[in-house]
Order: sequence, then C-alpha cells, then structure tokens
Amino acid sequence: MTDFLNTLGIMLYATLIYTAPLLYAALGSCFSEVSGVVNIGIEGMMTAGAFAGTVVAYFTGNPWVGFLCGGLAGAFFGMLHAIATVRLGADQTIAGTAINMLGPGIVIMIGMVVFGSTDSAPLNAAQKIPKLFTGVFDTATAFGRFMDNVFATYASTYLVFLVALLVWFIFYKTRFGLRLRACGEHPQACETLGINVIRMRFLCVCISGFLSGLGGACVTMAISTQFRPISIVGQGFIAIAAVIFGKFRPQGALIGCLLFGFCSGLKVVLGGSSGVNMQLLSMIPYVVTVIVLVLFVGKSHVPSANGKPYIKSK
Repeated sequence: MTDFLNTLGIMLYATLIYTAPLLYAALGSCFSEVSGVVNIGIEGMMTAGAFAGTVVAYFTGNPWVGFLCGGLAGAFFGMLHAIATVRLGADQTIAGTAINMLGPGIVIMIGMVVFGSTDSAPLNAAQKIPKLFTGVFDTATAFGRFMDNVFATYASTYLVFLVALLVWFIFYKTRFGLRLRACGEHPQACETLGINVIRMRFLCVCISGFLSGLGGACVTMAISTQFRPISIVGQGFIAIAAVIFGKFRPQGALIGCLLFGFCSGLKVVLGGSSGVNMQLLSMIPYVVTVIVLVLFVGKSHVPSANGKPYIKSK
C-alpha cells in the first residue's frame, strides 16, 4: 500500500507540473483561435518566454519578475504575429511558422552574447518559482508523503488553474468574451455593431503570446531551472493539439492538457521504475498527440472566420 501511494503521488505530481506549461500556452491559443487568428507560433513564443524568464530571474534574483518578463517576451512575439496577420493580412500559417523560427533564433543569439553558449546559467533555489505547502504534511506517514508529493508543488502550477477559471469566466460571462467569440464567427456582423474587429484580434493575439510566454517560463523556472535550445521541444504544438481536442474551449483545453500532462508524468514514472528504453518513453506524449489529432480534429468546431484575414469595409 505504501509503495502504491508513493507511486501514485509521484505520478500526480509529475502530471500537474507538466500540465502547467501546456495549459498556459493552450489558454493563450484559445484567445487567438477563438478571435479568428490561427497561431501556430505558440512554440516560438514559449521559447522566448522560457529564455527571458530564466535570464531575468538569474540577474534580478526575483523569480516573479522573471516569470512576468517571460510573459512579456511572449507578448512581444505575439505582437509581431498580430502585426503581420491582423494589420498586414499575411498568411497566418506562414507567419506563425516564421515566429517559430525567429523566436528560438533570437534567444539563442542573445544567449551566445550574454553567456557565451546557447544555454543560460542555471537558477539557484531563490531564483526558481517557489513551491507551496512544503513542510505542511507529515512525511513520516504514507498518506502524508502522498499529500506532500501531490500538493507541495510550484506556485505557477496552482496559478495556472486560477488562470483557466479566469479565462473561462472572461469567455462566457463578460461582454469582452462575447465580442471575442463573435469576432471569430462573424466579423462583418461585429463591424456593423461598432465592434473594432482589428483591435480585438490584435489584443487577443498579444494575450496569446503573453500566456504562451508564461508557459515557457514555467518550464525553465520550475521544471528544468535552466534554458536550453531544446527546453520546449514541441510543447507549443502539444498545447495547440490540446485546444483542438478541447474544441477551442478553455475548459476543454484544460482536460486536453491534463491528458498530455499525464502522458509526460507516465514517462517519468516508467523511466525510473522499468527497464524500458527512455527514448521510447519520451515518445509517449507525441504519439498521444498524433492519435488525438487523428481522432478529434475533424470533430472540433472551428470558429467560422478562423484563419481568414479580416479586411475592414470601406
């Protein structure tokens, strides 16, 4: 029983910490996609946020300043994507691909200038995002160790679930959310009602970048504690898959991210307790992503105007 609780606790802990960065990015993707702008540049925005958050935390010693700057770095690349797609009417898929190439390229170049390598300096305990509820549970008992494993996790993990609740509230309980969803379905009708579709979409893409940047910062400031060029390794695309799985709804994206987070947690648990090749275990999240896309991409309700550049009527 004790071994079972320990394994279960580690599994749940790993699921939560790997869900957090995916969920930040997925919620950001919801803003962009639901407003009518395809954003496959999530990966590049996460990479920028991962680098900026780690570097700022390293030099300031304040993890929350670093975390915020990670979001702002993602928002900057979100703004570039918005300028290209919303203002200039560029192809949204091509623009997103460019962001995925531009983001890593720029941060790697800056890393070489600042640190003399493509990696950033590792963060110490004071520079990492802090854990909550450490030392609260009695680890002398099996149940106490289980509770400690599950709940003594990073503050950014708790925060992302509050953000998910906030995003749901914005989408379905506010006038802004109603206008956001309308811009993704019938932008011309929105224009006749006096809604500035261009401004709405521009803002939503920037919010998408900000949340994606927070997701990237969450990876390097909580899970790995150092930026490397492979820190994100496809997590942006997994987040997009979670949004498709969740039918472009924040609550559905939450379920999708928990599924992919569970797959990553399974990889960690099996890697430490079985003789299965680690490279094969590392494939689990990506294989599940492909399966989910094959099974659910055709069933998702894509916003009617998603991916279509909006040209304001004269």
